[in-house]
Amino acid sequence: MAKQVKLKAEPRANVGRSAVRKLKARGIIPAVIYSGKDKPQPLQVAARDINAMMSHASGENVLVELEIAGEKSNRAALVQEVQHSPVRGDIVHVDFHAISMDETIQAEVPLEPIGTPNGVKTFGGLLEQSLRAVAIECLPRDLPDRITVDVSQLNIGDSIHVRDIPFPSGVTAKVPADLTVFSVLAPVVEEEPAVAAAEAAAPGPEVITEKKEEGEAAAAAPGAKEKEQKK
Repeated sequence: MAKQVKLKAEPRANVGRSAVRKLKARGIIPAVIYSGKDKPQPLQVAARDINAMMSHASGENVLVELEIAGEKSNRAALVQEVQHSPVRGDIVHVDFHAISMDETIQAEVPLEPIGTPNGVKTFGGLLEQSLRAVAIECLPRDLPDRITVDVSQLNIGDSIHVRDIPFPSGVTAKVPADLTVFSVLAPVVEEEPAVAAAEAAAPGPEVITEKKEEGEAAAAAPGAKEKEQKK
């Protein structure tokens, strides 16, 4: 399950590019927390804290307990989006989504296969993953980092659908149950060498050569027909 991480933040009064540049020069990352009831609140967090949090995150969904300076109680939130610099890859902005620990949330969780399918190991098949992440609904405390699926029993032609996945307790899928997640395909058969061999064995050129040789032999013996008539 997703581990709730404590993170200190401060309200951010100044907005705009100039203010953001000054924050970055001081090692501070601008952020915003969104809530369905209140207006978005600009925040700022220490770059070292947000970098440490994201580097230790075991999945895409990070559950955060925000300790905002000046507020009496901490606020639960999910990391909604992390923006990176296109050049250096540094974190430049973070969006949080405020949540209630007593209300269900929806999130996308990565799907991860475990094991080697029998159809791949024994018969040379290919494991195909059609769904990389699945939308789920659950309470924040039940939010998984990822969902693992055992694919070791799959043979050629077998598939695993959403309905076949054993979701953790308290977690419900929010996608159609008949969606295919994993399947094992038959190995690809190479046909080009066989076609080339068949073309090389074609008798056409040999017949033409034989006829040509017969014609040349007849032209080289013009008196053969006269001798036959005298007899």
